Amino acid sequence: MHRFAGALAALCLAAAGTTAVIVAGPAAAAPACSVAYRVNQWQTGYTADIVVTNGATALSSWTLTWHYAGNQSVTSAWNATVRQSGTAVTAESLPYNSSLPAGGSVSFGLQGTYSGTNATPADFALNGVSCGDPAPPSTTTPTPTTTPTTPTTTTSGPPPAGCSAAAICDDFEQQTGGTPGGRWTVGAANCTGTGTVAVDSTVAHSGSRSVKVTGQGGYCNHAFLGTSLSGLGSGPLFGRFWVRHTTPLPTGHVAFMALRDTADGGRDLRAGGQNQALQWNRESDDATLPAQSPAGVAQSVPLATGTWSCFEFEVDGSAGQLRTWLNSAAVPGLVVDSVPTADIDQQWLARSWHPALTDLRLGWESYAGDADTLWFDDVAVGTSRIGC
Repeated sequence: MHRFAGALAALCLAAAGTTAVIVAGPAAAAPACSVAYRVNQWQTGYTADIVVTNGATALSSWTLTWHYAGNQSVTSAWNATVRQSGTAVTAESLPYNSSLPAGGSVSFGLQGTYSGTNATPADFALNGVSCGDPAPPSTTTPTPTTTPTTPTTTTSGPPPAGCSAAAICDDFEQQTGGTPGGRWTVGAANCTGTGTVAVDSTVAHSGSRSVKVTGQGGYCNHAFLGTSLSGLGSGPLFGRFWVRHTTPLPTGHVAFMALRDTADGGRDLRAGGQNQALQWNRESDDATLPAQSPAGVAQSVPLATGTWSCFEFEVDGSAGQLRTWLNSAAVPGLVVDSVPTADIDQQWLARSWHPALTDLRLGWESYAGDADTLWFDDVAVGTSRIGC
């Protein structure tokens, strides 16, 4: 009789349009975590912003694991140490974000490549405890409830043309704050002052955003945004970015790009200008490319103001070679080809040079009183030439 009454009550609720949820046995335990996995993808590459929300137990360090269903390959990461073995991925906390209180959240990001379908992972676990089985992504807007455990995926339009082979490709359209974030950090290795770095929504090469660097004169006004080059291997490194600036390159030495060279005592390989033309400079011995003689400078070119220019470079550390292009045209004075050439790379090759580059920084260094305002956009780095 009691069973019949219970069934009748359930039928009445259904007839009234109310959904009743009946849980048999003890209440289910709260999940160990929830994960929001948001993707920006293009042709064969993607970035993922991952937010992990902890459950009821505070953690002094954390490790998030998952498996990819396809051939996704992680090439770099930020705010976590990310390792991949086959389809298995492990993300470990760093010293500054290792503490995760009950109910607290932490975010990190990664960049990778894929082909075919870039499916969302479905088996996240925090410190070895499953976050729960996520439901299939919904195409409708759900009624707001508690924070879902289902990873979410959002896809934007394709990146700028020519990025399909790049391991790093950023047009800054995903930047939502005033200061570059995500894979980018802002600062300088030496000293900073009144130079600034900011996301700009008024000037862009593509889309609606770029990064603006207000570069001031003087050594202690260095201002850069930078990203790691880890995961790109030891082969030739190719880079491409678009730059726009307001003041002609000066007579004095300035730099708008720096790459840390661990094979040269951690000193920088720098690109910028001197004697009103583009030049490379080696921080460790102040060697320049080309030589700063009239004949050497004549083999370089100025950097136009008030318009976007495409700057490309190749650095082959194993061969000890370097090439440079401006707006797709090779610059003859900005070449190191292992054969010393007077007024070009003779000074550069006075000693052995086999760089191992670990980061990329874009911004402004002035070694005199020269200031400039620059915008950077559509930055790409890979292991083959990307093009403009």
